[in-house]
Amino acid sequence: MHKVGIADTTFSRINMGKIAIDELKKGASLQIERYTVPGIKDLPVACKILIEEKGCDIVIALGMPGSKPIDKMCAHEASQGIIQAQLITNTHIIEVFVHEDEAKNEEELAWLMERRTREHAQNVIKLLFYQEQLQREAGTGQRQGFADIGAIRQ
Repeated sequence: MHKVGIADTTFSRINMGKIAIDELKKGASLQIERYTVPGIKDLPVACKILIEEKGCDIVIALGMPGSKPIDKMCAHEASQGIIQAQLITNTHIIEVFVHEDEAKNEEELAWLMERRTREHAQNVIKLLFYQEQLQREAGTGQRQGFADIGAIRQ
């Protein structure tokens, strides 16, 4: 049975980990290991621990960077760390960040955080079980959260 790691933060304004777990349980029979950390810069090591010490086959890294320039910098640093963790462990880590300023208001922000989390959880299931479905979606302008942008041409 595949084991999926969920790395999430207390800084996020909704419980993205709970949402990801709910979506994963709807879509597949999986073992799930959760590791919660304070903020996004803590996610890379959490992901690495989930892979190397907890035996996860894939990890979802969930976070909500704020809207200030320092938050953007921290998100970039966290992304760099997540990429390094992927390369070091040779394991997919699906980064799911929703920046606080992507939405017009708190209601839209909560909606976006939930939708993006759920859609990326579905991508994890596709990576583990339905690679051919991802291949069919290649070049179709898929977006997680807001509406898909669509292909330029087939």
